[in-house]
Amino acid sequence: MKHFPIFMALEGRRVVLSGGGDAALAKLRLLLKTEAKISVVAAEAAPEIRNWASSGKLTLIPRAMEPGDALCASLFYAANEDDAEDARVAKLAHLDGALVNVVDNLEDSQFITPAIVDRDPVTVAIGTEGAAPVLARSIKKSLEEQLSPNLGLMARVGKAFRKHVEALPFGAKRRTFWSDYYSTDIGDAEVAQTRLEDLLDTHLHAPAREGWVDLVGAGPGDPELLTLKARKALDNADVVIYDRLVAPEILELARREAVMLSAGKEGFGPSVTQDAINEMIVSHARGGAHVVRLKSGDPTVFGRLDEEIEACEAAGVAWTIVPGITSASAAVAALGQSLTKRGRNSGVRFITGHDTKGFADHDWRALAAKGEVAAIYMGKKSARFFQGRLLMHGADPATPVTVIENASRPTQRILTTRLSELEPELTNAKFDGPALVFLGLAPRAALQLADQFDQQEAAI
Repeated sequence: MKHFPIFMALEGRRVVLSGGGDAALAKLRLLLKTEAKISVVAAEAAPEIRNWASSGKLTLIPRAMEPGDALCASLFYAANEDDAEDARVAKLAHLDGALVNVVDNLEDSQFITPAIVDRDPVTVAIGTEGAAPVLARSIKKSLEEQLSPNLGLMARVGKAFRKHVEALPFGAKRRTFWSDYYSTDIGDAEVAQTRLEDLLDTHLHAPAREGWVDLVGAGPGDPELLTLKARKALDNADVVIYDRLVAPEILELARREAVMLSAGKEGFGPSVTQDAINEMIVSHARGGAHVVRLKSGDPTVFGRLDEEIEACEAAGVAWTIVPGITSASAAVAALGQSLTKRGRNSGVRFITGHDTKGFADHDWRALAAKGEVAAIYMGKKSARFFQGRLLMHGADPATPVTVIENASRPTQRILTTRLSELEPELTNAKFDGPALVFLGLAPRAALQLADQFDQQEAAI
């Protein structure tokens, strides 16, 4: 983010614009919606600008800009539609201490003006850092169609009513009240006022809200792979209890006011105990909070979900499971493969590299059979262990093995190897992110190269 979005208070503050043509008019139509004291410096100004000056909406200085014209200005716009003149006036404004915007010149501007959806006092600003103004206008058009023309009226009436709403406890109860109010389009101020009074009475006499828990799958890391239901849960959560493997981009989607609690767990390393996590979940839910227990991937796959459900049930706390895309699905997509294939394997095993007692034991003889496919979760540190077990039980040393680190994320890396060479190659790769190991699968491109090599060998 090169431009940090803020809303600047302009009431009573000075804004200066140099220019009198079409570019100046476009900026002034926006600036006149504010309560700023606007000055326009232009030797030749469009009739519309002169009319605004005559009606007292702005001050027109009918000459070219001189030193001192931008003194005490909060903002300055260079809108002369002439590169040399814009550069000259921008330099003068810099010397006068104003923040400068040169219209249609991103590099020389200290700030930019976004596309705006105006439902005063509700304002939506859309910026693309100058990269795609047409996209910004497209988003603006979409929002204009979605947002009620009465939204500003509702916000103004609601603002005047805020003092009365303090009768409700701070937090979820007030949020629910305002959510209910803004969920219905109100035609005029009198109707809105009546609606607020009736709604407040309803909420004041409503029974205390019981807390509940959403056990949510955060997916493999790509925010675009998060389900709509998971997004909604994060948007409404009072408390988010998240695992170490949940991507930071996912956490950014949580409601800003939500309490964020880390429940990081690492195999064979420091971790929050499951009992402590259960206690966190239950205690916050008992306090009336909407708790989101956020797990990487899908909560039903190696997520110790049953233990958390049992803790909720024992405490009489309501719960819901929100499934997510498991890491194996994202990882196999990165290989251009499917988990099952006719003629190769009619089943796939999801196994874990270690459990609460250490390295996990499995049916190694069955896994060693030709054509078997397994997705091994938490397999980095146990790789040498299951490599040895599989070879000991007759697995072909040439069995393809693929390790995918940070599946679906921009930092994704793929290691393609064979069972006999898995270690030390995995250690040498120095993967430090979450990784999933596929036994019996290779990337599609690697398979095609292998097929070509086999055909050449056969021809010889």
